[in-house]
Amino acid sequence: MKSYKNPVPTVDIIIEIHREDGKEGVVLIKRKNPPFGWALPGGFVDYGESLEDAAIREAKEETSLDIQLKNQLHTYSDPERDPRQHTISTVYVAKARGKPTAHDDAQDIGVFIQDEINFPLAFDHQKILEDYFGRKRK
Repeated sequence: MKSYKNPVPTVDIIIEIHREDGKEGVVLIKRKNPPFGWALPGGFVDYGESLEDAAIREAKEETSLDIQLKNQLHTYSDPERDPRQHTISTVYVAKARGKPTAHDDAQDIGVFIQDEINFPLAFDHQKILEDYFGRKRK
């Protein structure tokens, strides 16, 4: 019998939120596990779970925020996007209110405006945010 190996589905969430200074930024987490670095909140889709439910769950687990999904940005499928294995990530844009708190796989958390994201991001999240900010300017 032939064995098939398939990519693993994941979700990433661009969470738009207002900071205490009134500026709208996006939530980034500092990863507790490899690959280390700053990243968008997100993770693996559980069996039997929709992509939308996975995005809402992962956002809550990592940021403590209840989010409202606005739209799907894009699906990213480069086999090299995750150094651990081939993943396919569907990225959502969401809104939230409140103060994010790092939980689960996040050791730190922050809300950043575009100009402040001048440091390397994990996975292909730099590309994802470039796409997001590029569409937002249009």
